[in-house]
Amino acid sequence: MSSARLVAPSASPGLGRALLAAPRRAYRTSRPRAIEVVSQARKGLSELLSLSKKEESSKPPPLRPGKVSPMLLVPAHIQRPPYADSGSMPDWDPNPQIHDAAGVEKMRAAGKLAAQVLAMAGGMVRPGITTDEIDKAVHAMCVEAGAYPSPLNYGQFPKSVCTSVNECICHGIPDSRALRDGDIVNIDVTVFLNGHHGDTSRMFYVGEVAPEARKLCEVTKEALHAAIKICGPGVPVKEIGRTIQAIGDEHRYGVVKVFVGHGVGTVFHSWPHVAHHKNNEPGLLQKGMTFTIEPMFTLGRPNERYWNDGWTAVTADGSLSAQWEHTLLITDNGVDILTAYECTPNGMHPATGSTA
Repeated sequence: MSSARLVAPSASPGLGRALLAAPRRAYRTSRPRAIEVVSQARKGLSELLSLSKKEESSKPPPLRPGKVSPMLLVPAHIQRPPYADSGSMPDWDPNPQIHDAAGVEKMRAAGKLAAQVLAMAGGMVRPGITTDEIDKAVHAMCVEAGAYPSPLNYGQFPKSVCTSVNECICHGIPDSRALRDGDIVNIDVTVFLNGHHGDTSRMFYVGEVAPEARKLCEVTKEALHAAIKICGPGVPVKEIGRTIQAIGDEHRYGVVKVFVGHGVGTVFHSWPHVAHHKNNEPGLLQKGMTFTIEPMFTLGRPNERYWNDGWTAVTADGSLSAQWEHTLLITDNGVDILTAYECTPNGMHPATGSTA
């Protein structure tokens, strides 16, 4: 919400008195000047109110739940994670996910597939399409590749992908709501391939997006890549959060603290807890470790509230939120991005080179 919109409603009584006082003083010396002052003052107030109404009309309406279609089925021959049939939510594994050479290759394959599925899903983004349609396409592509869509029935999550629109921070459930021109949407894809999870998400624009929304998305991406850049063997896990917080503070964005990155590999969630703010989390990054970094910034306050579905987290003040995520592998002298993606026409394009 712009400062112009904040000033107009709250200051209008005082502003009105000031405008009335100025013409009276001018009238005693020069009637033509008084008319000119009144005219200019009224014009200025009119333009201010017009701008306020225009900005109000361009703000996306609050997100509301749509209809959620039945859970899709996965063929019996596809390998499933332990929670797939029970709908349980496993405890976080306290151990880091550290892989031998064979495990690293499986992680690379899972990460590559996750990135390909995300690119396909992002290519569908346009005004009028529903997030339920995107979910069906994600599900079909995972199954065709012999993979299980990791979110499906994890803690009874009913869909194969998370789609978080506008003020949704994360864990949005795909439904019948059609995307609208000006929306921003995070698509979060995780696949379980050959016993290993690959996890990634990014922001996409729906049609013409407001400058402040575009900047929020770009700065969140910048924070992700800045954090990736510092990673390597022996780096304290807490340095990731410090790096991200500094960028959020620089742009005066809210930095979401409730949701964190995590170890990922043969299990969906494990140590380390990768906080995206200043913290004192213990531990060092280790060679062969795989984990995610997934910062979330908001235009307003980062406080969240939850829908009745128990999953959808939205900003309490209705402000826009953005998130970017990669699965990473610590190498001998740095870090590899296992979910690197290529550019798509309607998405924000990652930096080239080692942080692509």
